[in-house]
Amino acid sequence: MIKHIDSMLKLWAEDLHSAAPEGTGGGNMIAMLMETKGELIRGTRGSRVLLDESADIELIVNKHLPPQLSVVVREHYCNHDSFLSQKYMHCGCSRDTYYQRLHQAHECIAELLLGKKAA
Repeated sequence: MIKHIDSMLKLWAEDLHSAAPEGTGGGNMIAMLMETKGELIRGTRGSRVLLDESADIELIVNKHLPPQLSVVVREHYCNHDSFLSQKYMHCGCSRDTYYQRLHQAHECIAELLLGKKAA
């Protein structure tokens, strides 16, 4: 895994995919933007990832990662209720394959984020 990408994905999951108290958009990017009248502000939960960077990661995970990598990313970072063995089963792969896919996802995300910053 790529340590920096791992940290970013943990914060992305916290910003956009965790249960939130009333009045903070419930983790939904659209609801948060509506509440802040379209202003991108720092995450409401003390996040170190700016909301626009979280939105970039959300777009990458939803639209640019191959489905098998996207599923692994969502299971690993957003599903806190399942045991690891349940996550492997949901992804339809072994433990080794799960971590190989997670590393591939980290590489893809890093490349796409770097490409966006270079553009």
